[in-house]
Amino acid sequence: MTSPPIVIHPDEPVQHAAWLMYDRGVKRLPVVDEAGHLLGIVSRSDLLGVFGRPDDEIRREVTHDVILGRFLMDPARFEITVQGGIVTVAGRPETAEVGKILIEVVRHLDGVVAVQDQLTYPG
Repeated sequence: MTSPPIVIHPDEPVQHAAWLMYDRGVKRLPVVDEAGHLLGIVSRSDLLGVFGRPDDEIRREVTHDVILGRFLMDPARFEITVQGGIVTVAGRPETAEVGKILIEVVRHLDGVVAVQDQLTYPG
């Protein structure tokens, strides 16, 4: 177990728990109340049930609905891979600001556990 322990509160979003687990490389998160008392433990498999969306469906939404539909950019400029709900975005956006907004939009899509930003920013 890590020291100090990485914990989550019961009112925090599932996405935050998934991000913490991914970012810190832990397989379980203790759920504690405001006083720090243990309420339960969340595992990766608990979270993946919530994000049970096929990777190819997430990839299609990123390329078609987000890159093409929302940002009006050519999806061929980007390489999008999705594995286990983790989206990797590579390529070169028109501006650094557009790239950062793109990453944030992808981060909030249903089924996305985490986003790896491998964009090459202009300038």
